[in-house]
Amino acid sequence: MPKIDTVAVPKHKGSGYPPPFDIPCADRIRQRLGNFGGLTDFGVNLMHLPPGNWSSQRHWHSAEDEFVYVLDGELVLVEDGGETLLRAGDCAAFPKNSGNGHHMINKSGAMAVYLEVGTRSPSDITICSDIDMMSSNADGRFVYKDGRPYPDT
Repeated sequence: MPKIDTVAVPKHKGSGYPPPFDIPCADRIRQRLGNFGGLTDFGVNLMHLPPGNWSSQRHWHSAEDEFVYVLDGELVLVEDGGETLLRAGDCAAFPKNSGNGHHMINKSGAMAVYLEVGTRSPSDITICSDIDMMSSNADGRFVYKDGRPYPDT
């Protein structure tokens, strides 16, 4: 049956970032709806972002389009050009290889809930805008921008 029981979808708290870059995302909760439903061409994640948490480190993708849709609460979208408030019903799109680093921060006092949708390109490189870090979909490891691995990854 194609209907997904979201209660049955595993919840993953935190991020895979190496310390100390994991701290701003420590309490975020991701449910991989697309994986649970057997999707392989694109991913769909249901995200719960508590007050004070970041969605991710600010980043952009070399070979993946990304889209977010806010279901509940409000988030501050931070990108190269500044900050934009997103509320329930708002959405944002991030074309691949734009070089425009982005992430969202919950600066409110309430939980924010949003959908995160993206293509799954095996050749994608995620480049962090504000720190010396990147990651390849090929192996998922976080490395310095010169290719050296982080010590704990």
